[in-house]
Amino acid sequence: MPVSTTSHGFKFHLSSTCRGHLTSAKSPLIDELKRTIRDVNNFPKPGIVFKDVTPVLLDVKLFRRAAVAMAEPYRDAGITRVVAIESRGFLFGAPIALELGAGLVPIRKPGKLPAATQRVDYALEYGTDALEMHHDAVQAGDRVLVVDDVLATGGTANAAAQLVGGTGAAVVGFSFLIELDFLKGRQRLQGRRVEALLHYA
Repeated sequence: MPVSTTSHGFKFHLSSTCRGHLTSAKSPLIDELKRTIRDVNNFPKPGIVFKDVTPVLLDVKLFRRAAVAMAEPYRDAGITRVVAIESRGFLFGAPIALELGAGLVPIRKPGKLPAATQRVDYALEYGTDALEMHHDAVQAGDRVLVVDDVLATGGTANAAAQLVGGTGAAVVGFSFLIELDFLKGRQRLQGRRVEALLHYA
């Protein structure tokens, strides 16, 4: 996820919102993730620092521990569907769905899914974008967890929640590997439950 560092230097911390779920046993996981995630400067354009999670995926044990920790807050929430947002959300959504015994639903940009879809359009800072989901992937009565790698401004995650909500299903919450607190993305998620392992201010 691209992040400007013009006015914000990254400072890693554990926010009060996640301390309730991070036991002392999980603290070493947080430290290891912090060390492993790679900053890539000037990507995808000058002045941007990209938080690259691919080194986590290369470490089998760390990848599994991260997925289990992202699933843990929702283990007793009766999740029936995990909705994963294109594209890095797929990487974490799949193991989380297996961990929770739930079906996996990919949400994609327009024209990428083969069967009949439903769609939501949403505003960006400049222009609009859209997300699509197979029309039969989520049904009324499903309990849905929305997963992505990073929560930034919250626009895409909120659009995913709108898409799911339009089916009559319940959005139980969101799970992210990283939250960029200074972008205040959770404010756009309408008071829903938001969990993230790593926080940057």
